Amino acid sequence: MVNKVILIGNVGMDPEVRTLEGGAKVARVRLATTERLYDRQANETKEHTEWHTITLWRGLADVVDRYVRKGSQIYVEGRLRTREWMDKDNNKRYTTEILADTMNLLGRRSDNPASDGSPISGYGSQPQGGQQGSYQQGGYQQDGYRQGGTPQPQAQPQPQQPVTPPADDPDDLPF
Repeated sequence: MVNKVILIGNVGMDPEVRTLEGGAKVARVRLATTERLYDRQANETKEHTEWHTITLWRGLADVVDRYVRKGSQIYVEGRLRTREWMDKDNNKRYTTEILADTMNLLGRRSDNPASDGSPISGYGSQPQGGQQGSYQQGGYQQDGYRQGGTPQPQAQPQPQQPVTPPADDPDDLPF
């Protein structure tokens, strides 16, 4: 059986980040995804925006706390989780959210309000091509860390020369 969600969208408000009594960090992000539908009868394009609640734990929550703000564009892989809870009037309520396993920061550095243009530190080397970084629960994916934070065997990467985009490149892309 498969329970997998993949979303690319924009963060609608600054993330809510908490540290629990045991020291574990948890972040909650509201993500907007918009699809454009063409109505042939009206001869116009309509947009439908869907809002998603994303929950990120530990290392992912730390990355969110440090680098994700309202307006940031992110890629999330995770699974659907439905929780049941009681509201203040003692009514049973249900919430469906995405429990994130992987999160990538997308867009240019200048698009991210939390970025000062410097590389992301503490999680390995900065990926080429701007701000795009790939994170998985338990550590930074490019460093070979997976769930639980244990190193996985990996081929030794070849040293790469830093790529600096031309000054007139508006997309900040190295290709």
